[in-house]
Amino acid sequence: MAATLPAAGSATAAADPQRLTVDLAASEGPVMLGANGALYGLGDDGVPADAALEPLKITSISQKPQGGLQHPNGDALSVSKSFFRNGGGEINVMMQDIYAKWPYEDLGIDDYLPKVDKIAKEVSADPHSDRFVYIPFNEPDQIWYKLGVLDQAQYEANRDRFFKDWKTVYQRIRAIDPDARIAGPNEAAYHSRLLKDFLAFAKRENVLPQIMTWHELGSGSLRDFQAHYDDYRALEREAGIAPLKINIDEYANRRDLSVPGQLVQWVSMFERNKVYANMAYWDAAGNMSGHVVRSNIPNGGWWFFRWYAGLTGDTVEVTPPRPNTIDTLQGLASLDTSRRQAQVLLGGSAGDSDVVVRNVSRSLFGRTVTATVAEAAWSGYEGQHATPRVLARTKVKVAADGSVTVPLRGMEKMSAYRIVLTPGGSGTPAAASVPWTASYEAEDAAVTDGKVYTQGTVSNANGYAASGTKDVGSLNQATSKVDFTVTVPKDGTYDLAILYGNQSGAPATQRLSVDEAAPATVSYPSTENWTYRAKKDVTVRLSAGTHRLTLAKGDREVTLDRIDLTARDGEPSASYEATLADISGKPSYDYSSSAGVGTGSLVLRSGDKAVFDVYAPRDGYYTVVPHASAPVRLALHGETVTAAPGKPLRLYLVAGNNRLALTARHASVGSLHVSGDGSTHGTLSYEGASATLAGGARLVDSAHASAGSYIGWLGNSPSSTAEFTVDAPKAGRHVLVVHYAHNDRRDNGHAYNTDIMSRTADITVGTAAPLKATFKNTWSWDDYWTLGVPVDLEKGANKVTFQNATAWAPNIDRIELGRVVG
Repeated sequence: MAATLPAAGSATAAADPQRLTVDLAASEGPVMLGANGALYGLGDDGVPADAALEPLKITSISQKPQGGLQHPNGDALSVSKSFFRNGGGEINVMMQDIYAKWPYEDLGIDDYLPKVDKIAKEVSADPHSDRFVYIPFNEPDQIWYKLGVLDQAQYEANRDRFFKDWKTVYQRIRAIDPDARIAGPNEAAYHSRLLKDFLAFAKRENVLPQIMTWHELGSGSLRDFQAHYDDYRALEREAGIAPLKINIDEYANRRDLSVPGQLVQWVSMFERNKVYANMAYWDAAGNMSGHVVRSNIPNGGWWFFRWYAGLTGDTVEVTPPRPNTIDTLQGLASLDTSRRQAQVLLGGSAGDSDVVVRNVSRSLFGRTVTATVAEAAWSGYEGQHATPRVLARTKVKVAADGSVTVPLRGMEKMSAYRIVLTPGGSGTPAAASVPWTASYEAEDAAVTDGKVYTQGTVSNANGYAASGTKDVGSLNQATSKVDFTVTVPKDGTYDLAILYGNQSGAPATQRLSVDEAAPATVSYPSTENWTYRAKKDVTVRLSAGTHRLTLAKGDREVTLDRIDLTARDGEPSASYEATLADISGKPSYDYSSSAGVGTGSLVLRSGDKAVFDVYAPRDGYYTVVPHASAPVRLALHGETVTAAPGKPLRLYLVAGNNRLALTARHASVGSLHVSGDGSTHGTLSYEGASATLAGGARLVDSAHASAGSYIGWLGNSPSSTAEFTVDAPKAGRHVLVVHYAHNDRRDNGHAYNTDIMSRTADITVGTAAPLKATFKNTWSWDDYWTLGVPVDLEKGANKVTFQNATAWAPNIDRIELGRVVG
């Protein structure tokens, strides 16, 4: 996308752009962050990883009761450990997920009540019982009770049966857990008729839920939710009931999940109305409804939710061009007077837009503001997304009427954008460095022996998202290929990102050639299915001009969606602004200078902390430079190191997100600059064949393992172990990176859920206590992912032992160790 911020007084860059207006003087109340939850967002303790979960500041999540048969994992009490230690709010317990079948087996209330008793006893005994919410019934308008029938007499009969059972279960829960919070009725869709009757009954019988829940699961919800909300609040008033907390505990379609431009439409309407909301569970558990890649890697949707979590202060009124209209430009905004920051998140429409921010207080911001614009693009459900690129950073005068206009040009429909306004101060912000980039749709290329498919659309909302709503599949013939005609501006190296799908059951390849030259092999890891989009990054050398770039079938089949070409100028790098970091304590914000990254500085004193979310494309070493006025302390992976201002540190980062905490006795911090692409120089590496195996664990030949074999049949017995001897040149904190694979699943017969399972291993280093690590399913037995575990090594020989006494551990290809401070 090309975004521009013209100098003050210049003309807008396009005729008749859309206009989205933000009124900083019209507060909607404190930022709630209610719309960031997910049904089965957590799969196991550690899936997603803490570093991917904590930054999102999840306010509510929905999981099954402990031991529930509906899915093989996602038990509420089990995942509560990671949820609560990462700042999570409350957990909705989907009580009927105690049953195995979908729709749930209707065995009568007498069968259900003992199950209710068990759930209530277990939850009430938990030390955090006050942070759980009971949801006794799920979608009763369709399941068991059929409350959505049109025939009034049949409706009343079904309704009365439901109301009787609601009262029985409600009272049963309260008899065991007197302080229980209970939510419902939890319909699959909004039903005004039912809710009017339900409120009257529940008030009369003293069984009113503490939280009102229903689902918004159609593309029409983007148009209809506001009317549903307004109607419900009117029903409460008519019934004489004080406003209940609302949780839309399933929302969005497959075509929305992972797509920043779709997510902003949903989140804006929920946050505006101050309701909580959890995204639907259409596919696999443990990835926050399609926003965490593997266990710890952000995609574009994750970055949108990270931005959402970064809103502070009050939300303020946003007027979009077409409110309550499907797939149009929408947004939400916040103003934090204590931080002197305004933020706007917007997206959902292609083309040009003017964002007009009104009532920009001169006493708060001064006569000028620094406007910083960044983009979170769509990278697929399983496609990694680097730190969002800053598109523009410009100082802008506040107009005489107190407004600031930020023009965005060439917006992408699937992207979301963030605008940050801070006081201008003195100096000139560093101009954003935006490399040349171009995108090419596979369906627009020359396709040989393949087929163009249409994916998620408004009319097929539960189809998977695809760029341009189309992709090219059935590339399964020896002659199958896609020829892209590309044009680049200069000679050089280009990053080529390929959006793809691979459900072949193992890594698949294609042959990549430029202008019919000798092809190179591109290997694609497995994905959940053909349309659960991932992203493969490679590099190509191109001369200025037009070229034919061909992706031809190799072994197995790959679906192609889109390719992106981006000019590479130097090593990858990103600057993380301190004024936008997560904070604790009471640091102050200094905008006296807008030089550099442009949003001022964060002043830290003893007791203050700033936490940065730093992306790494792969496990390895990166150069980290704090821009500060005095020495600071950086904490990473349990290690703390002192950094002098402007002095580079060589730090080991794991693939995906890394939480770097910065403290100081007294320092003004502008930014944290991170560069590099994951050097492994100086790391220790040990193949599986070097381990001593016992108790049935053995080497298994594999063409996909790095040295031709992996450690298999590890665990499921106390005697089954794999012991590596690693030789550390220095003592200290290291990251142990395990290259592993496994594909455990349990098919519960739910056509739209992929019931993957995790494996665990106990890792013992020397005489230290064992560490339990959780390894997410890798989609096939032949795809190797990595998991980083911080450990302490002594100088010299160290024994590193893997085992699992009661279940199978993952297959281990090899291990690497990197000292945190290299």
